[in-house]
Order: sequence, then C-alpha cells, then structure tokens
Amino acid sequence: MFARDVMTAPVFFVSPDETIAYARNLMVKHKISRLLVMEEGRLTGILTKKDIAYHIRQGEPAWRRRPIDQIPVGAFTTGNPIVVAPDAGIKKIAGIFAGNNISSVPVVEAGHVVGIITKTDLMKSTLVRNLSCPVKDIMEDVATVSRYHSLDHVITVMSERDDKVVVLNNDGTIAGIITETNLAFFNNEKKTGGVVKKDVTIGRYERAGGMSGQNLHTVESAVAEDVMTSPVITVQIKTVLPDALELMRKNHINSLVVMEHDTISGIIKRDDIIKEVAK
Repeated sequence: MFARDVMTAPVFFVSPDETIAYARNLMVKHKISRLLVMEEGRLTGILTKKDIAYHIRQGEPAWRRRPIDQIPVGAFTTGNPIVVAPDAGIKKIAGIFAGNNISSVPVVEAGHVVGIITKTDLMKSTLVRNLSCPVKDIMEDVATVSRYHSLDHVITVMSERDDKVVVLNNDGTIAGIITETNLAFFNNEKKTGGVVKKDVTIGRYERAGGMSGQNLHTVESAVAEDVMTSPVITVQIKTVLPDALELMRKNHINSLVVMEHDTISGIIKRDDIIKEVAK
C-alpha cells in the first residue's frame, strides 16, 4: 500500500493569523486533530491538538494569560512539516512517524497538497492488520497522576513523557485517563480565572489538645478529575493484538490500559503499533 491508498482528502487548513479558538472550533466541527497552516497558498506548518494542549498551563497570574480567542494560530504552529509523495510506501511513512515523533504528514504532489496521512490512516493498512502478537510484547509503561493533581502538573508530566496519563484514585484504582484531546478541547475559561470553589475541611488544634474541624471555601484551579475521560477501557496482558485493535475500533479510542488481573501493567497505544510496523 502507498500514501495515496490511505491518505485523507480534502485537507482542512487555516492561516497563521486565524485565532486558536477558531482553529479549535474547526477541529471539533470536523472531528479532526490537526490543521494545515497555509499562507498565500503555501504550506508553512501544522497545528495539532497537542500544540494546543501543552499551552494551557495555569501557572501564570490570570491577568497575564491570553484567552484563546486572542492567540494567533502562528504562535502554536509547528513549522517546516515533513511531507511525502503519493507513492511513498506505508512502511516508510510509519518509520517517519516513529523516527520523528510526529503524528501526520501532508501528501504533496507537484508542489500542491493533495492529502494528509495520520496515525489513524496508517491503522487501515494491511501491515497493521497482519500483526498478531500479544499486547504485552509491544506495550509501554504508563505514567500516572492523582485525580487531585493540578492541571499544570498533568501537562508537565504529559509533555515530559510526550504521552497520555492514567488518573488514579486514592486506593490505586483507575479513575480515568487524560489525553491531548482532553486538554486541547477542555473548556477551561472559567477555571482559568480561578473561580472554581470547593468545600474543604481543615483541622485545627484547640488549646485543650483536641482537634476540631473548620469548613472553608477555597478557590482552586482545574485538576485532573476535571479533564479526564472515564471509564477507561482495559485489556488483559495476554490479549492478542487483533482483539485489542478491534476493541480500539469499536470504542473509537487509540489506546488501552493493560491489566494483569487487577493491577495496571502498562498501556498499548496506536504509537506502539506503528513502531512495530516500522521495524
């Protein structure tokens, strides 16, 4: 199979002067994860949901943060994208994805963009359908956070690992999962302003030595449980890849948490499958 056999066309694009809010709405409307950035008919970059996701930290004071309807696409764009020709082979494209840690390549013919290939498109190939190993052979370890970790902490972990994270309850059970999609499309405008109120009880010692509770209203920023997806789809460690792929397809997801009985063992992702194809 070649690029022309699996590519998506037509391709949606924006100019670098459009706002991030406009671009994000376009992604939501068309159920896509990236937009090509074109300037005067020339391909200059790509804007992905990951580019948006990793730029929503809340660490700065509210007065210094710019709403997404005021941020131009050019500020978040990844420039000089790698491109391929329509006759590029699927194995070569999988190698480009794995070797450059990217999730898409525009398909260009005679200087014109004729389509785009994403990881989702690669999953349609016969090379993927022919894989038959158990998930434990290609799964990775998984990063975890508490459901009460701040959004800033979650983004830091995800950006350092360049990966999604599993959210845990206090007892170590799975509460949810956070992906770039959760972050990029999270409506955090109210939370960014620091207006989320939560009731907490703090303990204080009385002079006689006893402990009493005092209820307070505290102002909190968004935390992991505010953005996570739940419930999480899991598979057992001995599951074979074709069955895992069918579960991903059926649930419209690109990863599965791998369990060994009731314990988290790892995670199997579309990225791992593409790396296997690239070998």
